[in-house]
Amino acid sequence: MNNDLKIYCKNTQEYIDIDGGDTLQQIYETIEKRLPFRPICAMVNNKVEALNYPVYGPKMVEYVKSLSPQGIRVYVHSLCMVLYKAIEDLFPGKRLRIEHSISGGFYCKIRHDEEILTPENIERIKVRMQEIVDQDIKFVRRERLTTDVVEMFRKQGLSDKVRLLESSDDLYTVFYKLDNIIDSYYEPLAPSTGYLTAFNLEPYKDGMLLLGPDPTDETKPRKSYPMEKMFKAFTNYVKFNDIVGLDDVGTLNKGIEKGLAPDIINVAEALHDKMFARIADDITQRYHNGGARVVLIAGPSSSGKTTSSKRLAIQLLTNYIVPKVISLDNYFIDRERTPRDENGDYDYESLYALDLEQFNKDLKALINGEEVKMPTYNFQTGEREYRGDTLQLKENNILLMEGIHGLNPELTKEIPEEMKYRVYVSALTTLSIDDHNWVSTSDNRLLRRIVRDYKYRGADARASIARWLSVRRGEEKWIFPYQENADAMLNSSLLFEMAVMKEQAEPILKKVPSNVPEYAVASRLLQFLRYFKPISDSTIPSTSLIREFLGGSSFRD
Repeated sequence: MNNDLKIYCKNTQEYIDIDGGDTLQQIYETIEKRLPFRPICAMVNNKVEALNYPVYGPKMVEYVKSLSPQGIRVYVHSLCMVLYKAIEDLFPGKRLRIEHSISGGFYCKIRHDEEILTPENIERIKVRMQEIVDQDIKFVRRERLTTDVVEMFRKQGLSDKVRLLESSDDLYTVFYKLDNIIDSYYEPLAPSTGYLTAFNLEPYKDGMLLLGPDPTDETKPRKSYPMEKMFKAFTNYVKFNDIVGLDDVGTLNKGIEKGLAPDIINVAEALHDKMFARIADDITQRYHNGGARVVLIAGPSSSGKTTSSKRLAIQLLTNYIVPKVISLDNYFIDRERTPRDENGDYDYESLYALDLEQFNKDLKALINGEEVKMPTYNFQTGEREYRGDTLQLKENNILLMEGIHGLNPELTKEIPEEMKYRVYVSALTTLSIDDHNWVSTSDNRLLRRIVRDYKYRGADARASIARWLSVRRGEEKWIFPYQENADAMLNSSLLFEMAVMKEQAEPILKKVPSNVPEYAVASRLLQFLRYFKPISDSTIPSTSLIREFLGGSSFRD
């Protein structure tokens, strides 16, 4: 050992002597008995690295479990390469496309050969995947000149990756080799296929669903669950992407290079207009048939609920329906009665932070045409107040409410179902990086939040990232379980938004220092944004939903 070269291991809280060039795997083997788990990757100076990463200087190292947020990403992307190899082994030359997350897993298809994915063939693919896992084949990380990697991918028939790399400015490109195939991912991979013992592959619609480990038990595969309405919303957008010829980042980049950005923006914005109009027409029809007096709009953080509500209101006005807006915040119970979270802090995201009894009483009175005294919540005193504001629904009025609990039946349990119309808003990203790498809807929303918080709330990227896990836990508890209750799914994502977000988000993310835990997410998002050619935000209309986060929206109060 070279006693002058040490790494600090956060797991064991000690300095460890190493030789220059030792991999993280080799270092782990020297302390294996002191760790209660087998890591799948590690954080090196707060950045995720594969265990075959060689260490040549002093580093801070933290080994990572499979079921941690970072570990899950490494596990799933490694599993994707196993799936790709299994299909290549059984059906050489067929084009695997991993489209998006759904129903607890990842929806996969064989492009232009959908008839291949019969239940029998999916079982064959699953069996072959298990054989590859049992063989414990190493994922070999390599780095070559980008021009050389382009030719390697071209020979393997990966035209999507060729398009992406040809639009890249990188001199070198990292790729992975698994036995006889190569592939690329923007996440590190596991050391070998033997780490991927918990997975499943099952028929799903006209494709198949790839499932990773259960979030609570890494020895078992995750179980799928139905998401019919969400799947339809994704499918509609994927079909639109196919029609306009933009289904991956490489194609988008080539369009931008050709000066087609204005056309791409106009088409994407027109699709949003059509969606808002269609939902408004559906609400109007129900209204005239004696229902839909209350429109509830819900969705996760940074999904664009505010702009969606206002654009929907405009479309309703064109149908001679006048929306009246109610803020759910005004129905908070007094602060001293607010539920507490697991840390003992006030849990304002809890459904039971609202006065459900008074809320339902007021809604029923409004639907019946009565004049109602409307409350205001004083956030300084933490008490509800009545300041003389009243509301009464007249002819062609409808109630419009935005809030995270809008799809929860408990919120409006005393209101007849026919009187309610529920809209779920989320950024369902369908533009893939390439056939085997998708754009996470969560990452999309996080980037929106980072830019918005920096511009309007005085919060830097580190603070936004630090709060994100708590935000996500709240969504898992209060929003996602009820999304299939929606009458309409509104996809707030835009084909071009990552290209516009790039110039806004990169300077903010680069300010996150490398000596804090949030650097891991910041560096991953920066790596992700590098794939996109930029589009100037000056070309985005003021009515665009993305303006809610970029600034310059004509809908801001």
